Amino acid sequence: MSLLDTRVPAVLLRIDRNPFHHGTLGAVRSLGRAGIQVHLVADSTGSPVRQSRFVRQIYPPPPPGASLGDIAGALRRIATGVARPAVLIPMDDASGIAVGRLREELAPAYLLPQQPGTLPERVADKAELAEVCAAAGVPHPETVIPESAEHAVRAARGLGLPVIAKWSRPWLVPAGAGLRSTTVVRSAQEARDLYLRTGEAGSRLLLQAFLPPGRDRDWFFHGYADRSGAVRGGGAGVKTRAWPRAAGLTAVGRWTPNAQVQLLAERLAGKLGYRGIFDLDFRRCGATGRYHLLDFNPRPGAQFRLFTDSAGLDVVRALHLDLTHRPLPDGTALPGREFVVENYAPLTALRPAPSAGRELAWNARDDRGPGQALWGLWARHVSGRLLDRVRGTGAVALPTEPPHALSHDLSEDVFDDVCDEKASSC
Repeated sequence: MSLLDTRVPAVLLRIDRNPFHHGTLGAVRSLGRAGIQVHLVADSTGSPVRQSRFVRQIYPPPPPGASLGDIAGALRRIATGVARPAVLIPMDDASGIAVGRLREELAPAYLLPQQPGTLPERVADKAELAEVCAAAGVPHPETVIPESAEHAVRAARGLGLPVIAKWSRPWLVPAGAGLRSTTVVRSAQEARDLYLRTGEAGSRLLLQAFLPPGRDRDWFFHGYADRSGAVRGGGAGVKTRAWPRAAGLTAVGRWTPNAQVQLLAERLAGKLGYRGIFDLDFRRCGATGRYHLLDFNPRPGAQFRLFTDSAGLDVVRALHLDLTHRPLPDGTALPGREFVVENYAPLTALRPAPSAGRELAWNARDDRGPGQALWGLWARHVSGRLLDRVRGTGAVALPTEPPHALSHDLSEDVFDDVCDEKASSC
């Protein structure tokens, strides 16, 4: 018998176009395995997720940049088809922000955590996050928001090159603009040039002091803040492989309890009065040992299934249980458990699993369709991006390793430029 109330369906919403967002598949499987009827609102064209046996129905999402009214209208139409109140789970920042603002309007068709409607937008905005961290006493890299191109030059020099440049609202960066959500800036002129493209990006540019990467320096925390504010269903983990290297999404992660990271996460959620699922990214400073918060994502992180405890609880199940007024089981943590995204770390996926267990992003014995579909879709995706580069620049520098090693090495050496999915959307 399922711990979850199987009478209450779930609607997963993803506005951002990313066919290889494995977190969406993780949520589909987590709820579907528990007997929950899962409706997916996402662009699944060319995505392995559409092959999952746990998806009840797929709906087209609102277009990127859709107004709140358009998003509300789409969700109301879906609610009519579902025909009963459902738990609504945003799977990207744009969705989380929209749903936060529409909470009152979407009730009672959807069940949502109760918190200030502008809070998801506040924490997702990378410029405002610096102020949030200062107020909560959470370390954050020194940040400057330049007010002119010349100010950007001075700020880059003052922070000490290289610096990190970010668009404060990366979900507004238009596809095809050639802008990354996060960029390592190595000269003052690069900082100036980026500032001059602010109008294209749709939000403010900010420059941050660079914290050098290193072994065991990149950490994350996933949690669910329930109705009482208690943080449940997650934990702290460390990235052992990232894509792009040392700067992107978690290709391989390990559940590693960390009291300092846990304390910072709980302090921040408590100070904000946050309710719902959240995903935090930290980097430890090699000089001071302090953990600096880099990102606050008001939705499930792509690797949330890493933190599945002995009772089968994860942040998505915790949300469904809490919103349907069911008790959350008291499972035990499984430190050492590993999560691997096969298309970014294929060789790791082939190695023997750790004793605590391993979960793959795409392949699963009880849901083989997505894993079988992945490699053909991924090969076409990468080939298409390579072809675009050849047409645009006349050449693409490929690794010299033999073809059998290409999938692994390409993910580190060429994907940074060729496959430009935003790490912030993962």
